[in-house]
Amino acid sequence: MSEVQSVHIVRAFFYATVVAVASVAQGPDPAKVPTGPSPELPNPLVCADGSRVETRAAWQERRGEIAELLLSVEYGHMPPAPGNLRVEDSSSTLVLDGAAELRRATVSMGPENKASMRVACYLPSGGKGPYPVVLALEPVWEEHLLPVAKKCLDAGNIFAGYERHDLDRDDADRSDGVHPLYPEYDWASLAVWAWGAMRMVDYLATQPEVDAARIVLTGHSRAGKAALLAGALDERIAVTVPHASGAGGAGSYLIVERGVETLALITEPARFHYWFHPRLAEFAGKEKELPFDQHYLRALVAPRALLSIDGLEDQWANPKGTDAMYRTAQPVFDLLGAEEMNAAYFRPGGHDTTMEDWDVLLEFANHVLNGAPQTHDLQGLRR
Repeated sequence: MSEVQSVHIVRAFFYATVVAVASVAQGPDPAKVPTGPSPELPNPLVCADGSRVETRAAWQERRGEIAELLLSVEYGHMPPAPGNLRVEDSSSTLVLDGAAELRRATVSMGPENKASMRVACYLPSGGKGPYPVVLALEPVWEEHLLPVAKKCLDAGNIFAGYERHDLDRDDADRSDGVHPLYPEYDWASLAVWAWGAMRMVDYLATQPEVDAARIVLTGHSRAGKAALLAGALDERIAVTVPHASGAGGAGSYLIVERGVETLALITEPARFHYWFHPRLAEFAGKEKELPFDQHYLRALVAPRALLSIDGLEDQWANPKGTDAMYRTAQPVFDLLGAEEMNAAYFRPGGHDTTMEDWDVLLEFANHVLNGAPQTHDLQGLRR
């Protein structure tokens, strides 16, 4: 029997276990938004064997169990770090009237170094650091992000990012990007982009100006979903800030209102099914049978810091469902002594990224990383 066949057999057995658990799971009334941890939602602090997590050591075991559950049903499995990262085509340009350096490169890695992605960092000109980094799942060298770069630099941070579409073009075609290089892995697009963010962390750790212990990861919309997944799995990421991430990100599948993007809608064949493992679509219309909701993903970040940012008028991204996930993940942060590391910010407006959002992100990161005060209300929706 080949190694690949063995992997498939193990995963098939695991999925049978998931289905068995799902058959007895009780989902909530979708019209009811909890004001705190709800017994109607699957409990991240209860293991598959029914035992309750009450210690940090027990949480570490449960954390692995939850991660495997989410990867097997929702996102697919990723390859490990390739370990052969190579920096090519480096260039440096002074920007912002000489106040900053834009450092660009192509990073290659993986089998025969055939996987590659374009990366960039804005660094204070002439500074030595080490500096914290705000890392976005975006091609940050594009002109419209220059004001964001200036804001991050003014706050004492490096601003960095990468072109996630170099790894996966955001379509159902699996003949391009990294997919042909790793045929034994069942990862979908969100997992590919999250893996790219982790490889970006690898790259940042090679830059002498970077403080690798103070990395803040963010992304908007679909990139927010991938950012939350990467932050959940990679414990090197100190602060995770998904923005307007909705279904498959910080939003609930089980707590939805009219006008929300549901599991059934997002996994339609004509839409974004390829962002997810095919097993997730099997729960379309049967969301109450899911053995998890997105508070499980959120809980994986604990005890590190997590802030979700959403617009109150962005109904499609399910702000009330995101608030429910924020509140229902809180017991995990409490258990780990990280009560203030779980936060949510809701502002007026829709599915856009505003300078206010960046201000909130930078203030929260500065509070977490440097103990600075914060002025924004990060307590979720008021009841």
